[in-house]
Amino acid sequence: MGKIFRYECRRLLGNRLFAGLGLILLAYGWQVLRRVTLLGVAHTAPFSPWSFGDYLSRMLPLLWMGALFFLTRFTSAEARRAAVLTDAAPAPPRQYAMVRCAAALAGTALLALACLAEAAVFYGRYFGWRQWGTLLLPAAVTLLPPLLFALGSGWLLGRLRPWLLYPWMALPFLLRALPLPEALGLWNGSFFTRYPLSLGTLDPAFSLPAAVRAAQLALLAAGLLALPASAAGSRRRL
Repeated sequence: MGKIFRYECRRLLGNRLFAGLGLILLAYGWQVLRRVTLLGVAHTAPFSPWSFGDYLSRMLPLLWMGALFFLTRFTSAEARRAAVLTDAAPAPPRQYAMVRCAAALAGTALLALACLAEAAVFYGRYFGWRQWGTLLLPAAVTLLPPLLFALGSGWLLGRLRPWLLYPWMALPFLLRALPLPEALGLWNGSFFTRYPLSLGTLDPAFSLPAAVRAAQLALLAAGLLALPASAAGSRRRL
C-alpha cells in the first residue's frame, strides 16, 4: 500500500495544479496578512489568536477549493482512463480508495501548512514574534473540521456525480457572504471579529462558546464518518 500511496501523491503533487494552487494561496495570504491581519481584528494584536483565526478563516475557502480539486483528479475522464492500470493493483477496492483519500488529505495538509508557514514568516519578519503554541488551538479549530468535511463530503459527491464537486467548491464563498448565526461564525469569520468584543476585556484569551464547539465537533464527526463510508462503497473504476 505504501507504493500505491506514493504513486497517488506523485500524481496529485507533481503537477501544475498543485503548484498553481500553492502560488495563488500564498499570494492571497500575504495580502490578507499585510492589509488585514497587520491591523489586528476586534481591537486585538495582529499575532493574537483572534487575528490569526481571522486570517485562517479568510484562507479557508481557497483551502476547501484545493481539497476538492485534488478529488477531481480521481473522478475525471483522465482518472477513468488511468483506471485500466490501477485496477491491476493487488489491493481491495476499500483499501485502494482509502489510499487515495490519504493522498488527497496529504495534499490538503501541505496547502494548510503553507498558510501556517507564511504566517510564521510574517510574524517573525514584522514583529519578531514566535510564540506559536498560543495559536495551535485556533488553527486546529478553524481548519481541521471543515477540511476533513470537504474531503469526506466531496468524495461522496464525486462518486455520485463527478461534476457536483465544482458547485460544492463555492460553498464557503457563499457562506462568507451570508449573515450566519454565532455557532457557524467560523465559516464567515464573524466569530473572530465579533465574539472578542462581547467578552468585555481588551485582547481576551481565546475561547469557544458551547454552540461553536458543538458545530465544529459535528462537522468533524461528519467528515470522519464520510471518508470510510465513501471508501466502503468505492469501486476501482473511480
